[in-house]
Amino acid sequence: MGEIQEKFWLQIDQVALVVVDVQEKLVPAMNSRVSGELVHHVELLLEGFEALDLPVIATEQYSKGLGHTIDKLTAATSQSCIEKTSFSCCGEPNFMSALEKTGAKQVLLVGMEAHVCVLQTLLELLDRGYVVHLVKDAICSRFKTDFETAVATAGAAGAVITTTETALFQLVGGAKHPGFKTVSQLAKRRTP
Repeated sequence: MGEIQEKFWLQIDQVALVVVDVQEKLVPAMNSRVSGELVHHVELLLEGFEALDLPVIATEQYSKGLGHTIDKLTAATSQSCIEKTSFSCCGEPNFMSALEKTGAKQVLLVGMEAHVCVLQTLLELLDRGYVVHLVKDAICSRFKTDFETAVATAGAAGAVITTTETALFQLVGGAKHPGFKTVSQLAKRRTP
């Protein structure tokens, strides 16, 4: 595999999904249309990762104050849910330990807020040598300018900006993969 593919193509045996802080008191603070889209896309990714038996790590920022991961996404917490107080997930030793246990070299990153916890995590992961794919339709911020700035900064820093559907189809690579039918069904459920 060439250098371009190593960076821009998710490898099924090297990836972990990280779901950052989609919590009970954070979700209502977002634009409801945007947060609804984020939740829908994270649900699709979680179903895809479950069907492909891939690792998922969820984080919760100060759950005592912000609540836990929303009910619709509790599947994100079934393998590993890390409580944190640092904005970057990497600032929590239990997160880094959980990520290292997966053996992943690539991180598919989703969650909120894009310009705070998600971006700080992304930058630290890049610094630590991970290839980070930021799922643009599965992140959000309260304000559009913060979201846009986070995506631009992430791309400038070297992250791959992707979408839910792109990520899912990269994981199976083609119609002969046993997970293709599942991924194809998930893509059909995606909303505009």
